[in-house]
Formats: sequence, C-alpha cells, structure tokens
Amino acid sequence: MSETPAESPETPNLDFQGTTPYEDYVQADVLTHLQHTLSDDPGEMVFLVTTQVMELWFTVLVHEWHTAGQALREDDIPTAMAALKRSTYELESLNASWKPLAHLTPGQFNAYRSALGEGSGFQSAMYRRMEFLLGEKSASMLVPHRGSPRVYAELEKALHQPSLYDEVLGLLQRRGHDIPAELLERDLSLRYEPDPAVERAWQRIYSAAEATPEAAAATPGATAGDADLLRLGEALTEVAELVWRWRNDHLVATRRAMGSKTGTGGSAGVAWLEKRATKNVFPELWTARSHV
Repeated sequence: MSETPAESPETPNLDFQGTTPYEDYVQADVLTHLQHTLSDDPGEMVFLVTTQVMELWFTVLVHEWHTAGQALREDDIPTAMAALKRSTYELESLNASWKPLAHLTPGQFNAYRSALGEGSGFQSAMYRRMEFLLGEKSASMLVPHRGSPRVYAELEKALHQPSLYDEVLGLLQRRGHDIPAELLERDLSLRYEPDPAVERAWQRIYSAAEATPEAAAATPGATAGDADLLRLGEALTEVAELVWRWRNDHLVATRRAMGSKTGTGGSAGVAWLEKRATKNVFPELWTARSHV
C-alpha cells in the first residue's frame, strides 16, 4: 500500500489546534491587518505598508544601538561591534525601503496625500528614539507626543539617557584618552556638539593604529588598545554613513514627489530635509581624518 500524505516523512504537520506556531510567534495576522487606507488610490497601500516597514526597522535599530551602548558601558567591545555590524545590514534594508516611493511623480503622491492630513515622519516616536541614540537630542520633539502618556514617558527617558556616542566617549576616557570631564558630565538632554578634544582623540587612535609599531610608540596619547578602538571607529563610521544615505534618500524622494511645497506636518519639507542632510553623525570621526 502507498503512504498517505499524512504518513509521508516529507509532509509537514498541517493540523494544529488553534492558530499555527508560526502565527503565534510572528503575529502575521496582526501585521497584515494593520493597513487601513483612507483614499481610493491603489498607491496609498504601497505608501502605508512601506512606512510601517520603516517603523519596524527603526525598532530593530533602537534595539541594536541600545545593545551596543550597554556593551560599551561594560567595556565589551566584541558584543558592541556585533550589534553595530548587524545594524549596518538593517540600515541597508531600511534605506532600500525608499525604493517603492523614490520615483513618485507629484500627481501620484497628490492622489492620496490628503489622506495623511497633518501626519508626517518627524512625528514618529521610534524614529525620534533612534535619533536620540545618535546624539540628536531635542526636548521640543517630545511635544507632539503629549497626548500619548506611554510614548511620551519612553521618549522623555531616552532624552536623558546617554546616546550611543556618549557611551563611546566614556570608553575612550577609560582607555586613557583625554576626553574632557565636562563633556562626559554634560546635560545629556542636549544635542551633542563636536569637541576638539574628541577630534584629537580619534586622530591619535587612527594615527597610532595604522602606523608602524615604532611610529605608534612615538604617537603622544596613543594606547595599546588603539587597534580595537580603530575598528570601533570604523564600525561607527559605517553606521554614520548609512544614516547620511537614509537622510539623502529621504530628501531626494521628497523632492521628486512634492518639490519645495510645505511638508504634511507643517514642516519646511525639502528645505528642512536639506538642512538635516548636511549634519554628520559622530562628527569628530569625520573631521579627524583630515589630520591623520
């Protein structure tokens, strides 16, 4: 007698009591029923799903950078490096999310733009937490979330916590680099501003780690751990570059879709994005290169 499909060793179990284990873990039914379009234009579904996917990537990146920051606080560079490396792959996926929206014509975008009302990406709480972790702190950005107590509390907590870069500076100081005490003890709720001493520290790290042993020994302020710190610096630089690419892709997609019109949330639209695109994340990692 031939085996029935249920008896075949190649046949997966198809009979479950209740929902499937996959559904229980992934919650796919929840995810795929979160799309509630407000116009009749078929392009709105693409816009909505793409935006929701971006929110999920923001969530992952916040998790990775929290992991990296905690590891750096504990002087665990390998764990921090692993989280930062994962985050670069995730940033590449996040940036690719612009693809479905990058070639919208003004007419295509206008077909459902009114459905957004005053909604705008700068109101994303998870994106704001991501920016706070990058050192882009601003108490005023909590204001849009006053109507959501849980979200507001999470953002307020993140505003006063060390950014990823703050944890890096603490590590540099513990490794013997001259990071000013006032920088480490500053008000963490304020946006990070470049500091000449941090630039000099990165300059010494790169100069010593990439020099011959004899030259490294003669580099003032260099330490034995500079090779590890250089690898950390490069991992952070990769993150910073991909964040810059995200901002530029956002700028270009917006410019194509709506030109210089005012943004949906009342922002300056393209002009605001252009200003954001000029800012470097982890700034001294970029300026120090001019002196190596």
